[in-house]
Amino acid sequence: AGPARLVRCGQKDELYRAGLHSGAGSALRGLAGARPWLEWRREVELLSDVAYFVLTTLSGYQTLGEEYVNIIQVDPSKKKVPSFLRRAVFISLHTMVPYCLEKALLHLEHELQMEAEESRTPENTPALGFPCRTLIRSWIRKQVGELTEQQKKIASQVVYVLKQSIPLLHRLHLAVFYIQGTFYHLSKRITGISYLHFGGLQGEDQSIRSSYKFLGIISLFHLLLTTGVQMYSFKQKQRERQEWRLHRSLTPQKSTSKEPAAGRQSRCTLCLEERRHSTATPCGHLFCWECITAWCNTRAECPLCREKFHPQKLIYLQHYQM
Repeated sequence: AGPARLVRCGQKDELYRAGLHSGAGSALRGLAGARPWLEWRREVELLSDVAYFVLTTLSGYQTLGEEYVNIIQVDPSKKKVPSFLRRAVFISLHTMVPYCLEKALLHLEHELQMEAEESRTPENTPALGFPCRTLIRSWIRKQVGELTEQQKKIASQVVYVLKQSIPLLHRLHLAVFYIQGTFYHLSKRITGISYLHFGGLQGEDQSIRSSYKFLGIISLFHLLLTTGVQMYSFKQKQRERQEWRLHRSLTPQKSTSKEPAAGRQSRCTLCLEERRHSTATPCGHLFCWECITAWCNTRAECPLCREKFHPQKLIYLQHYQM
């Protein structure tokens, strides 16, 4: 099966899955109300996806998208349909693994932020939820509490890298699909499930395969460019932080020799030290440049009044003295 049929198959399956999500969500909202629906919407979508693929792929039938373009699944030998175990692994990788990875990263990032702010209280934990969900959250909280400060910093960096890398991995896989025209989903590439087309003319897909290859090359080039820009931006931030630390370590005597100009008003409320390179938020509060930019990497809001703003709105005050 060519890439055009695989794309149409994926789009059809997404359409029917979206309709199933909508129907299941409407049923839950009508039975339990809007609040449980908002809380369990992601889980309802997961159960809908699992039900869709269990009733089709796992049961040995074609999905609605596969019927639409007349293709069937085959194993790497391309001589027989995938085994039950291979189909089960595909469904798990396609539905369960992304959900678990997303939730794990979200809870881990939340716990690391709460530990960094030292403001976690028992009231912050949600009262509703399945016992397994509460158990996973408590286990993550316990593991984070046992980490040292250096390990927490490393864990935060790992979580940030993973959150940035997963979309790039999907884009890389899509570019490779456009070039090779074999696996449209990453889960099928891992399990080795491909497609065979039966019926109709085979030359139709061959005529447009070159255009998909060209699109794949453009997508790959754009991905490399985006990755390069992100790596350059990350190195620039690291360099700025190192220069800031060096500047702060080289000028402590100068600050101690001077008389305090305005007491607490000249101190940064984030680092509790004398404010350097004063930077103003749109709401008018002043912080160190390094402190407020590091804060905005996790939360785009003022640490004092919690007013939301974009990091681009920060104003660096030159020649400012308090």
